[in-house]
Amino acid sequence: MAFDTDIVIVGGGLNGPALALALGDAGFAVTVIDALPAGARGEDAFDGRGYALALASQRLLKAIGVWPAVAQHATPLLEIKISDGKPGQGPGPFVLEFDHAEIDEGPMGYMVEDRFLSRALLDAMRDHPKVTLLDETTVVGQEIGPASVAVELSNGKTLTASMIVGCDGRRSGVAERAGIGRTGHDYGQTALVCAINHALPHHGTAHQFFMPAGPLAILPLPGNQCSIVWTESHDEAARINGLDDDGYLEHLRPRFGDFLGAISLAGKRFTYPLNLTVAKAFVSDRLALVGDAAHGMHPIAGQGLNAGLKDVGALAEVLALAKRRGEDFGRIDVLERYQQWRRFDVAQMVAATEATNLLFSNDNFILRAARDLGLGVVNAMPGLRRGFIREAAGLTGDVPKLLQGRQI
Repeated sequence: MAFDTDIVIVGGGLNGPALALALGDAGFAVTVIDALPAGARGEDAFDGRGYALALASQRLLKAIGVWPAVAQHATPLLEIKISDGKPGQGPGPFVLEFDHAEIDEGPMGYMVEDRFLSRALLDAMRDHPKVTLLDETTVVGQEIGPASVAVELSNGKTLTASMIVGCDGRRSGVAERAGIGRTGHDYGQTALVCAINHALPHHGTAHQFFMPAGPLAILPLPGNQCSIVWTESHDEAARINGLDDDGYLEHLRPRFGDFLGAISLAGKRFTYPLNLTVAKAFVSDRLALVGDAAHGMHPIAGQGLNAGLKDVGALAEVLALAKRRGEDFGRIDVLERYQQWRRFDVAQMVAATEATNLLFSNDNFILRAARDLGLGVVNAMPGLRRGFIREAAGLTGDVPKLLQGRQI
């Protein structure tokens, strides 16, 4: 059959464009459907939103040709400090420290602002001869046939393809239209996200401070700025976010501390309710789910985008190898190779984030003593600590070729 495109990708955020570029490099004709105008992503204004990219994710971006446009704006993650404590009291007696010098590969990862990464992906898609972007367009229907997919668009047109990929977030319309259910629950927490100016240099150090209501992540940006992800209960987060900037900072300072000197707000403030949502299947006939469309989890370990880019690397590799063998790459038996590859790793990450959130987001005296002791034990064992560093860098397990920095 003659198709309009080989693969339709629904979702123009980060995972969708990254997958489009990876598949385009492998010889597929790809069409990306994005509900937003192309100019709405990668705006020039600083807003402080950023991503902690694991080293493996940076390697994927380099392999698909995006990293050179991002590198000058990236901050290397040289050290991570994890501690437990209470607002106004500072960290507890044990601090777990991960230093990039303990592994041979270099920085554990990089902090990159959303605006630079989004813009680099958009520019790369525009320049790629195998990738077509349809912005300000939504999918209003999809029909899966035995050998093709028909995708009905909001502009009245219909695209035919060998398969469709949902990169359209936690409320994936692609999954819903395919009848793929979801499991999960609400955490009862909301993330307050903003950027902070501070007087003293951060030296490329990221901090994860666990408090009874939830963690506070302090992530280094270029210069004397950092991005924060601050977790509170839904009601408390709504109350704090409703304050003016001075009131907001008054609540943040006891949690943030003074180790970076005087702090002030930089850019906009955002809130995101936190929940767990995992698709009951990552694939169906001529359909695959990637990123939050497949699995959305707590940001406690900072693995949301990194997990999505692992999906990108795995799916691109499965499809490219199937095409080279002359297989019908949209068939379910091919797509199940992707699901098998990613399902166990995702299950492990979900279990780890669930356990960590339950263990640390409380003020139980016994649990506090146990977790402080655990942090101290890991910090005192170099071999175990290096294992955690390599895990955080995305260097362990069955790593897709693109995340090793290799072409498919």
